Amino acid sequence: MNTTTVKESKLADYASLVLRVGLGVGFLSAVADRLGLWGAFGQPNVEWGNFSRFLDYTHILNWYLPEGMILPLGIIATGAEILFGLLLLVGWRTRTAALLTALLLLTFAVSMTLALGIKAPLNYAVLTGIGGALLLASRESFPFSLDALLSRRTAPQFIEPAHQG
Repeated sequence: MNTTTVKESKLADYASLVLRVGLGVGFLSAVADRLGLWGAFGQPNVEWGNFSRFLDYTHILNWYLPEGMILPLGIIATGAEILFGLLLLVGWRTRTAALLTALLLLTFAVSMTLALGIKAPLNYAVLTGIGGALLLASRESFPFSLDALLSRRTAPQFIEPAHQG
C-alpha cells in the first residue's frame, strides 16, 4: 500500500509556510500594538496601544519580580518577539527560531497562568502557538524559506572528472 506521509506532502510544505508566517506576523502584530501602531488603547482590536500599558501588563504577569525588573523584561520580551517574528517570517534559522518561539510562548503561558489563571493562555491560544512552534521545529526542511534558498546555494556540487585522453 502506497501512502504519503504528511511530512513528505505538498500540503505539509504549505502548512509549514502558513505556520511560519502566522507565528511571525503574530509576534510582529503584538509588538506593533504595544508601540501604538494599531491605534490608541480603546480602539477596536487594540490590546495595549502604548508601551506603558504593555509594561503594566508585564508587571501583572510578573508580580513576583521587583519593579525595577519590569522595564528590562518588557524590552527583552519585545526584542525577542521582533527577532523571532522576523526570523520566522523570512524562514532563516527556522528550526532554532521555532524552538525559541516555543520556549518564549511557554514562558508567557506559565506567567499568564500563575498571574491570571489557566483561562488567560487559553483565551490567547498560547498553547496552540507552542504546539505549532514545536511542530514547525520538527520539520526536516522549510520550503519557501531563506533556509531552503541558502541550502540550495550551498549544496555540494558534483564535479565531473577532467577528461583524460
